[in-house]
Amino acid sequence: MHAHIAEAVKKPDLISLAPDLACLRFETMKVYSALGAVRHLLESGTVRPGDTLVDSSSGIYAQALALACHRYGMKCHIVGSTTVDRSTRVQLEILGATLEQVAPSRDLRLDQETRVRRVAEILAAHPSYHWMRQYHDDIHYHGYREVADELDAELPAGPLTLVGGVGSGASTGALATYLRAAGRDVSLVGVQPFGSVTFGSEHVADPDMIIAGIGSAIAFRNVRHELYDRVHWVNFDSAVSGAVALLRTSGIFAGLSAGAAHLAARWERLRDASRTAVFIAADTGHRYVDSAYARHRQAADIDTLKPHEITSLDALRHPWSTTSWPPAGR
Repeated sequence: MHAHIAEAVKKPDLISLAPDLACLRFETMKVYSALGAVRHLLESGTVRPGDTLVDSSSGIYAQALALACHRYGMKCHIVGSTTVDRSTRVQLEILGATLEQVAPSRDLRLDQETRVRRVAEILAAHPSYHWMRQYHDDIHYHGYREVADELDAELPAGPLTLVGGVGSGASTGALATYLRAAGRDVSLVGVQPFGSVTFGSEHVADPDMIIAGIGSAIAFRNVRHELYDRVHWVNFDSAVSGAVALLRTSGIFAGLSAGAAHLAARWERLRDASRTAVFIAADTGHRYVDSAYARHRQAADIDTLKPHEITSLDALRHPWSTTSWPPAGR
């Protein structure tokens, strides 16, 4: 029996889609990260029960931190993007978290910088608050050790290809780090939207980019670039096609980052059939019903899609590009 709902919803399901292809499906992945970080802060004496934790979020981490604070008797304050949907807003309110959303902006950099600036103002006014810094503090790696141990135990022996969207860098970076420490041969593949600075695609815009939680307009220190072996950049339309195909063929209803990771994992499996490919589905698809899944009749057959193999970031182009990391021509 679980002591708290957060301990239950954090648990992922490892689902076999083919003998050498699996999906690591979470209801809300960042609960692992938030629980591990808050527990570490309490155990180290950095914070005490009843303290207020504050951070910026586009939505998923907000819910995760609110659940972790509820679990450990902390207060929670979120500076949110306009992508925080009504369902999340209502849950935060009932859980006792406070949310303030910044003014709407179509500029991702402006949105992120505005949120960080607001966090700084809050900390200046309330010095006792603790800034979680999900994008920069590596305490967010701690929670994923348990997931890595479960993957190591459940997956067949042999080399792995781990594929996942790169937002803060904690999930993919931590899983690869812990699996490698356990002796696994892991090729880490990061998935990005176009327009993100994280892996240098800021010069290629994707006006439809609404893949919340991956990519960034500002640098994140939790992204350890040296951990990654390959990177895929997938645009909105291709991510929708990957997500629709995943639901249609497996019944897995996941977010757009999972759709993009699904495409990348299938491609990596074709590149090297000796490795078992596992891709991360970080959350469910509910927030994308109107913006993406409602377009399912227009989704492309993913068997007709393939990426542009590039050797230089100057060659990045829609709808899907991939390269080894760092690129040979960088």
